[in-house]
Amino acid sequence: MKKYLGLAVISSLTLGLAPFTPEPHIWKQFLNLKLGREMFFMDWIDILLHGTPWVFLIVALVSMVREKKVKK
Repeated sequence: MKKYLGLAVISSLTLGLAPFTPEPHIWKQFLNLKLGREMFFMDWIDILLHGTPWVFLIVALVSMVREKKVKK
């Protein structure tokens, strides 16, 4: 999974955070969830699309840690 780490980091920092101003879109959507604001279908699609690179990054990091534990 180490070979996918670069792709996961780049996609998280670009697609996962876009648009960057005034705040990252995924952050805005999580704040909407936290504050209990009304979420429309498009908002859920936004969370899915902007959150997927972050899930990919977490999976890559967890699998790298597991590989290191198995090798020891």
